[in-house]
Amino acid sequence: MNLNNNDILIRLRYALDIKNTEMVEIFKLGGIVLSKEEVLKVLTKTQYSDDFEEEIIEDEDHIPCDDEMYESFLNGFITFKRGPKPGQTDRPELTYEHVNNLLLKKVKIALSLTSEDMIEILDLAGVVITKGELGAILRREGHNNYRVCGDRYARNFLKGLAIRYRG
Repeated sequence: MNLNNNDILIRLRYALDIKNTEMVEIFKLGGIVLSKEEVLKVLTKTQYSDDFEEEIIEDEDHIPCDDEMYESFLNGFITFKRGPKPGQTDRPELTYEHVNNLLLKKVKIALSLTSEDMIEILDLAGVVITKGELGAILRREGHNNYRVCGDRYARNFLKGLAIRYRG
């Protein structure tokens, strides 16, 4: 099953033990104002029908997290962890890169992780990645050596974060 933005936020929240009130604050720092109740609706799993994995069952208690909301959350997470950039008055411009690449880049920045830290985190989840492969994932989209980060790396990065930060 492919990861969607809601699934990534659910896993990231768990891995880093982010409280509901902190989630509200992070969204706000990213320029999205949500109540605690709305955040909980974002943090519900997407329902699929039994017949087709693609068919989503609509649930009025679920708020889908689109790419703008997702990237705004990650930008807010950086501000939450590191404080605003000097001279930053507006929210950062959105890039709309591939969601998994964005996850690794923004979490790396927010948690002040080195490439070695990220390799160790993936290793905790049983995934071996070279520094070159990681560098290609972390590059700007459009760069000659840019590579799209697959769900396997994103899922295992979140799993490794949970092992590292939750024990």
